[in-house]
Amino acid sequence: MYQLSAAVTLFRAYLHELMTKEVLLKVSEGWLQGQKLPLVTGDGYYYAFKGIPYAAPPVGKLRFKAPEPPLPWSGVRNARDHGPICPQYSDLTKESTPNSEDCLFINVYTPTLEPSASLPILVYIHGGAFSGGSGNDDMYGPDFLIPHAVIVVTINYRLGAFGFLCMDTEDVPGNAGLKDQVAALQWIQRNIKNFGGDPKRVTTIGQSAGAASIGLHVMSPMSKGLFQRAIMMSGSPFCDWAISYKPELRPYILVKELGLDSQDPDTVLEFLQSVPVEKLLNKYPPLFGFEELLNSSLFRMFHFSPVVEKFSTPNNFLTQDPYKSLKLNNVNKVDILIGYTNQELLLVLKQILESKMKMENKYPEMIVPEKILHSINPNMVLKVAKKIRNHYFGNDSINVNNVKDFIRYGNDFFFYYDINRFINKFTDFNSSRYYFYKLSCESNRNYYARDGASFELYGPAHMDDLLYLFHANALNMTLSKESKEYELIRLLTTLFTNFAKYGTPTPQLYQDVFWPEYDGKTKKYMNVKNSLIPSERPDEEVVDFWKEVFEYVGMEY
Repeated sequence: MYQLSAAVTLFRAYLHELMTKEVLLKVSEGWLQGQKLPLVTGDGYYYAFKGIPYAAPPVGKLRFKAPEPPLPWSGVRNARDHGPICPQYSDLTKESTPNSEDCLFINVYTPTLEPSASLPILVYIHGGAFSGGSGNDDMYGPDFLIPHAVIVVTINYRLGAFGFLCMDTEDVPGNAGLKDQVAALQWIQRNIKNFGGDPKRVTTIGQSAGAASIGLHVMSPMSKGLFQRAIMMSGSPFCDWAISYKPELRPYILVKELGLDSQDPDTVLEFLQSVPVEKLLNKYPPLFGFEELLNSSLFRMFHFSPVVEKFSTPNNFLTQDPYKSLKLNNVNKVDILIGYTNQELLLVLKQILESKMKMENKYPEMIVPEKILHSINPNMVLKVAKKIRNHYFGNDSINVNNVKDFIRYGNDFFFYYDINRFINKFTDFNSSRYYFYKLSCESNRNYYARDGASFELYGPAHMDDLLYLFHANALNMTLSKESKEYELIRLLTTLFTNFAKYGTPTPQLYQDVFWPEYDGKTKKYMNVKNSLIPSERPDEEVVDFWKEVFEYVGMEY
């Protein structure tokens, strides 16, 4: 028995060695050594090339500036391991990761290097409040998507002040992190053929801040022609957390916190380019006192985030307010699949119970959207705060007894209204195909929503949708092929890869259902539970209420 067991062990080791065979491939900057790896499901393999530089290291005098072209290398570069993640601070874990600023890396996963026909590409842009995250396979393993005959690409981009500091100058106009994303998309155009991909069949996919980023790429002339379709999960450029207020003033407040009192842009930039990495992490320099309160709340007050750039040059990413761009139809013509989960705010249920509800109950302005707070006087703030509070809580105090109401308020305010408003503007022109979904399935894959059951709140939280698309190595989640969870993974990955391949989630009937396009009249969408449920007018009452709120304060939204 022992000899047989030893033989089996040796045979398995041989198979693993065979499956992880090293593979050589050439890109424009040099040769790569990747790997052939087994899928976590055990029913196939894929080729992985990790940690490939797509831009020059943004260090020294390049800190805060647009990315430079990648540098060539001699010999063969190891592409079996991920590169360093970008310096960051996580709002979820409350931890800083200084790391190296040499972090602009791309990862490419392909089912085959010799396809019979070029494969479509899914380029994932991670979320994380523009301040955290990476494209690494600790959260974004390609195992569930690869069997659908697509190439999966993930990227790192600069975060926090490193990626979104705005000096309002030609040198540092802001949006360096978004320009990193553009550089990655350009690298794909140059190199993806070598991996078996079709550069004319690129679909960007992003969640949360990644979705807002993709919405901005749809509007940016810099991104024109770099992708043909876009999948936006739980975010849009209209979301309250997506665009910074008065970003050009923040660097001067920041340097004052760090010990320099200067209003000279050259002096400030030179100082900020010289300070150690760790001094620029977890920094949210406030302009107003109320911002100090809002800074402690997830999904609020991200001062280092996308900006409208002052200078109109070929090197600028965004020179027009997103709302105005959409209103004037100044957008790139791409197909869009957009949606959200039915329990987004359960991601931060712990923070809500520990502190957020108390603050919202004590300070009226905490319940008001940032874009309203920065646009009206204090008397109107009190009036609109009362209007919002009465709608969600009536005369009740905001406390643990109305957690359900608070989650509903957060879902509506942070996500539902602004995502609906974003896609509805596109339907004014109907120049492309649009599809809308709401993910409300219940399963053990809803990892981040697991505490919601205590309050009879069920369904996926913010970020849970990703666990139906990617294998998250860091979470150690078990998966049986006979489970409901596996069927849901197959459902979501099929729908999303269909969209990437054909421009529609259901090119043919799927589960005896056809997914219709979303338009401004019928507003048909798909409620994705354990099966597909065709529906109309997603969260219409939410859209109507928040539209009324903005009209009440005299704002066009």
